[in-house]
Amino acid sequence: MPAPPLPPQGQPLTVGDRTAPQMPRGSEAGYCCLSRDSNMPDSRDDQQQGASLGTSQDNSQTSSLIDGQTLSKESPSHGLQLSAPEKARAASLDGAEEALWTTRADGRVRLRLEPFCTQRPYTVHQMFYEALDKYGNLSALGFKCKDKWERISYYQYYLIARKVAKGFLKLGLERAHSVAILGFNSPEWFFSAVGTVFAGGIVTGIYTTSSPEACQYISHDCRANVIVVDTQKQLEKILKIWKDLPHLKAVVIYQEPPPKKMANVYTMEELIELGQEVPEEALDAIIDTQQPNQCCVLVYTSGTTGNPKGVMLSQDNITWTARYGSQAGDIQPAEVQQEVVVSYLPLSHIAAQIYDLWTGIQWGAQVCFADPDALKGTLVNTLREVEPTSHMGVPRVWEKIMERIQEVAAQSGFIRRKMLLWAMSVTLEQNLTCPSNDLKPFTSRLADYLVLARVRQALGFAKCQKNFYGAAPMTAETQRFFLGLNIRLYAGYGLSESTGPHFMSSPYNYRLYSSGRVVPGCRVKLVNQDEDGIGEICLWGRTIFMGYLNMEDKTCEAIDSEGWLHTGDMGRLDADGFLYITGRLKELIITAGGENVPPVPIEEAVKMELPIISSAMLIGDQRKFLSMLLTLKCTLDPETSEPTDSLTEQAMEFCQRVGSKASTVSEIVGQRDEAVYQAIHEGIQRVNANAAARPYHIQKWAILQRDFSISGGELGPTMKLKRLTVLEKYKDIIDSFYQEQKQ
Repeated sequence: MPAPPLPPQGQPLTVGDRTAPQMPRGSEAGYCCLSRDSNMPDSRDDQQQGASLGTSQDNSQTSSLIDGQTLSKESPSHGLQLSAPEKARAASLDGAEEALWTTRADGRVRLRLEPFCTQRPYTVHQMFYEALDKYGNLSALGFKCKDKWERISYYQYYLIARKVAKGFLKLGLERAHSVAILGFNSPEWFFSAVGTVFAGGIVTGIYTTSSPEACQYISHDCRANVIVVDTQKQLEKILKIWKDLPHLKAVVIYQEPPPKKMANVYTMEELIELGQEVPEEALDAIIDTQQPNQCCVLVYTSGTTGNPKGVMLSQDNITWTARYGSQAGDIQPAEVQQEVVVSYLPLSHIAAQIYDLWTGIQWGAQVCFADPDALKGTLVNTLREVEPTSHMGVPRVWEKIMERIQEVAAQSGFIRRKMLLWAMSVTLEQNLTCPSNDLKPFTSRLADYLVLARVRQALGFAKCQKNFYGAAPMTAETQRFFLGLNIRLYAGYGLSESTGPHFMSSPYNYRLYSSGRVVPGCRVKLVNQDEDGIGEICLWGRTIFMGYLNMEDKTCEAIDSEGWLHTGDMGRLDADGFLYITGRLKELIITAGGENVPPVPIEEAVKMELPIISSAMLIGDQRKFLSMLLTLKCTLDPETSEPTDSLTEQAMEFCQRVGSKASTVSEIVGQRDEAVYQAIHEGIQRVNANAAARPYHIQKWAILQRDFSISGGELGPTMKLKRLTVLEKYKDIIDSFYQEQKQ
């Protein structure tokens, strides 16, 4: 059956009925399938205005990023007709017999097309091509070159991606094999990713902090034909493991040249030069045969046990989520307002990749790249220079911003500090009591004008309308702190296996402490609910992944016989469909007495009660009682981002308040500071007093000498706590809690 042709440029795509049928509620599962919020604007589906590519302007700012030549008016010989529809048609999805999952890199899946989710499937190339007519002349990518911001238009972005695609083909990239990318966020990362998909390959990001052994496992598993690295340091990792990578044909390095000429190691300039030998028609032929139900991205989970799993994402997963996941977060198309975002979170993680890379193409956003040392302190400088309209951070990033503001406030004069506390108090109360009231009282407006607006400007958030977080839980303390600055933090919820956001919050769709509501067109159900309505979160929709590469058993564990993705996360839905995460199914502590104890609420209660505590981890699985490991808030080394021995200003304030003069962690732990230990004991007693029952009481605890960190192994790349690693690393301390009990 032939596929329908693409609509002419300028004609809106058919979205279909957005209203989802009401799902029945049963005793075993609670269903929630929501239509679009009536308050959410639909303008992006109707407004298809934009500059014509036929009048591409000369971008004199674009410089020698790739080949030393300006690309302002270059026109490809094939693949792009400036005023005509794309010649490639939507690929025929004749695979009705296909299963909902596969574990083969060259496999196809049946797309989850339903009456309430009828958006026509399309490929990444079709998404980019359609964006060109609207956004071709707009700035797409911004990067620093000799302390000056340079920008590349979407038109130039597309042309370079094609050049890179041809280069990969020349190096021997085969269909359904990968290009692995090991480098910090940059235009070259984007060119490599898009070029890989154009060439029929699979994009595979590798965390820059990965060991050579981790790089070897991923590169071998994904059958990487090409690995792209940014620095000599990363190149050295690949050179060590190359002999164990039978599919690897070449390495491309882009930030600095290799230390010497090496066989099959190329610079990005050399890659593009090689690609000139590949005819445009050869690339077009590959693009024309691509289908939306084929894999184009691999995201490797940073799992806490065993080898990481390769999450296979289809072209439809990427293009559908880039459109509707971001739309649910109120990301605007450039014809309404061009979004400006700063790219700094690892692109090997699904949240950053969807938010920065694929959503940027869908809506014509301007993506500006931070320096590689962004998380060591330079991020705020980039934010001030770029002034993003939308920003995303993992909870730990927001916590560090909060701690920095608290440190600056503590060092400020009495009047300035009091002014800030007054302004935040007034604003927090207003935002808690009247969260949706646009007409603020005079005192709230005065507080914002005199104090808070200046704080946001100093942070680089003067123009930021949407601030998102995801990837890990965020404490109530952090959310309330930023609410006091008039900065709402909008949560998103999803997994690599759901292509990122399956739930989203937005200015029109917000409830404090919740993860938002299900993205229109998606479904959710809770299974095995308890008396409080808490159950395992299961997901369905166009976001759901194809399967784990080469792991049929793990895929069958994740996707049930009816096609639902079991997340392993526990949560509840309120009457309006807002999701609240309560913990992990596997993290649920079952004591020796058979009590089921979710650790996250207790850990958060301890951190709320004791502002000196940085991390708290509850222990007690198969044990007679609960215990806890604690770390103290300390400053980070500006060069390495490693935890230091010095306490933060907030932690020292706590010490002074309880009668201690300590300024370092070692003073408190090494000398067992009586005042601090007594204050922590009393705080935990207060948490215990509020517990539902005695089995929920924390009976023993210890303060560790060093805060949790990525380098220490306790945190994953997105700062998520790796509980099994902590249990193993601090086994002796944990065992001592229970050995004493036996004596």
